[in-house]
Amino acid sequence: MIYPKIPLAQSIIEICNVKGVIDIIICPGSRNAPLTIGFVNNPNFKCYSIADERSAAFFALGLAKQKQKPVAIVCTSGSALLNFYPAFAEAYYSQIPLIVISADRPKDKIDIGDGQTIRQENVFSNHSLYNANLTEDVSDENDVFINEAINVAIGKKGPTHINVPFEEPLYETVKKRSVDFNITSLFKIYRLVSIDDIIAFSTLWNHSKKILVLVGELPPNSIEQKWIELLASFPSVVVMTESTSNLHHSSFINKIDTLITPFSAKDSLMLQPRILITFGGMIVSKRIKTFLRKYKPKHHWHIDELRAYDTFGILTKHFHVSPNQFFTQFLPYVKTVESDYKNRIASVFADRKIKHKSYLKTIPFSDLKAFEIILKKLPKNLNLHFSNSSSIRYAQLFKIAASIDVACNRGTSGIDGSTSTAIGSAIASEKPTLLITGDVSFLYDSNALWNDYIPKDFKIIVINNGGGGIFRILPGHQENQVFNTFFETSHCLTAEHLAKMFQFDYYVASDSENLKENLKSFFENNEKPAILEVFTPTKDNNKILLQYFKQLV
Repeated sequence: MIYPKIPLAQSIIEICNVKGVIDIIICPGSRNAPLTIGFVNNPNFKCYSIADERSAAFFALGLAKQKQKPVAIVCTSGSALLNFYPAFAEAYYSQIPLIVISADRPKDKIDIGDGQTIRQENVFSNHSLYNANLTEDVSDENDVFINEAINVAIGKKGPTHINVPFEEPLYETVKKRSVDFNITSLFKIYRLVSIDDIIAFSTLWNHSKKILVLVGELPPNSIEQKWIELLASFPSVVVMTESTSNLHHSSFINKIDTLITPFSAKDSLMLQPRILITFGGMIVSKRIKTFLRKYKPKHHWHIDELRAYDTFGILTKHFHVSPNQFFTQFLPYVKTVESDYKNRIASVFADRKIKHKSYLKTIPFSDLKAFEIILKKLPKNLNLHFSNSSSIRYAQLFKIAASIDVACNRGTSGIDGSTSTAIGSAIASEKPTLLITGDVSFLYDSNALWNDYIPKDFKIIVINNGGGGIFRILPGHQENQVFNTFFETSHCLTAEHLAKMFQFDYYVASDSENLKENLKSFFENNEKPAILEVFTPTKDNNKILLQYFKQLV
């Protein structure tokens, strides 16, 4: 076996190995050469080389998210490290274990005018769960820092940073390891709901006729089926899910915006719950957040082992357990309360679904029509990613089959790394992966296609409406040069030449019929990765969508 000669690099590599951090994303550079040499020459690690640091970090994020295991990402010194920040912040808010290992210059080289020297220590401090600022020499203290960075990433589900100063020479190797290293155990605290809380909060449940359960982003198969069935059985309980919840039952409200957007004040009071129970990650629907901030429940309980955000300004209880643990302890104590809450909401939702179908039959080709066609034609057993902004919001208006796993970077809701994340996820997924993205998000992250690890069955659908179409829906839209240039960022670019350069098959559609035709061959051909670019009318999409919500009344 070949080892880097620098002992500190050996320690990091061996501790990662023992702790099961085996997926290593390496961004090329010189200062990180000792780490690169050590990781690549150890057969226990799976190493990936990705040149663009921003893309590499989102690739690592997608891989960690799919595997539900920590992934390490390694870079050289200087500005390379700063390019990790968007994915680092996403990992923080999405609770994904991401470990950044940055090579640095020795401390006496910082701020003296040398190239690629910046102040790297604690650079992610606002979003890092732990910062390990190592010294150059091997020491017990350094081992403790390395262990803790990995333990925290795993135990607290988030990003950590290990900053490692190396002095030249950097490329020397040895055939035997020259260091001993220390391992500290990962201590996981198993919490239970106290019996006092069970009695107190089940009493509240048993005297409430209106309970709303709102589910955010979850990995597939997170909630045991028996608890799904039990939640669905209570007449006093309405369960709202989103496509990213990956939670399915015929009685659940799975198109939230379709239900509440046309609500009158009377309807809103009918829906206003006494108890709101939330679990899962970030909520996509801006409308449900606006609704619950105005029509506040009396009680808001959030269920999560680690964190609770007061999203609606009324958080009254954080249960520090997993949803399954909560339901196991809590639901045996609750009673069925007579109520018409669920049936009344279900009746409104059924009417909305009829009007939804009726309106879609009348509209011309547009973003909304394209999403209807695409989501109906999706193959079963798919790993489906959405980019942020319009794409994930359109997805909330349609039912997606239970066999399809849905994901999106909803931690910070940025458009910047959607393609890279989807490709990282595709590496670890047993299912074929499809990304549905907007044109701006796709172009922004085009370097995602610049790697050698894209599976042959990976596919991208680009909805190209000539700019940031969501800005036409938001308040402030005016048809003038300032809006088109500085908000919508109008363009005439396509994915065709990018597809050719990165050796993707390329398909195109611009109306309903050729979209349906091309989807068939697009999904059936798995010899190469493929891009299907769907062109929709820039100036019609917002009108058609806004009219959609009016027609639901």
